[in-house]
Amino acid sequence: MTDIREPAPVPFVVDPEIGSVVRLGLVRGEPVEVRPAAEALRAETETLRAELAERHAGKSPAEIEGLAAARDLYRAFGIDPTRTRPSSEALLRRILLGKPLPVILNAVDVCNLCSLRFLLPIGLYDVARIRGQVALRRGLPGESFQGIRKDDVHLEGRPALADDEGAFGNPSSDSLRTAVTEATRSLWMVVFAPRDYPALLLADHVAFARAAVERHLVPAGGSIATSGARFPA
Repeated sequence: MTDIREPAPVPFVVDPEIGSVVRLGLVRGEPVEVRPAAEALRAETETLRAELAERHAGKSPAEIEGLAAARDLYRAFGIDPTRTRPSSEALLRRILLGKPLPVILNAVDVCNLCSLRFLLPIGLYDVARIRGQVALRRGLPGESFQGIRKDDVHLEGRPALADDEGAFGNPSSDSLRTAVTEATRSLWMVVFAPRDYPALLLADHVAFARAAVERHLVPAGGSIATSGARFPA
């Protein structure tokens, strides 16, 4: 792969009140080629699916230690994780119920692969659809967005990523407005973890996610530049 310049980070701030309870991993990659997943990505996902199904067979979500971090994050925001599930837990529940994982596009499938590997919720966004600076804050009274394949996602009091046009993502759902499509050329992943999540482990997650983007979203004959960081550093 040829050497290309690392993409600039998405302009990003965190409300201090939220910063006391959350730790984030941030990954950006460009120029990506979004398309149906190739066999290598399908195989990697299937290997992980089989491992998780065997490791956690017969267990309830409360008995799976790896789910505790995402549940703790939700409780820190006053959200009952048994009523509003982290996206990572929803994916794992599909596996334990014997349901197939969704196969959508390579970028989305990479995000799901990472979410299952880390057992943390991850947001995935098209950078070109983000307007101005992004802030992680609590949702405003009456605030919502149209989810992907969902009705309105209500955000009041809940963690929300927002740009100049309003909220577009949270640890359970992403908005249709900033969704990744086959037209996407620059993507942004946000890994959500509780504030006491080990910083070195989150750094490992960021490194894995960068490598997965580079493995599976390389344009034919081209290369991808990625950048990764964690907040707080």
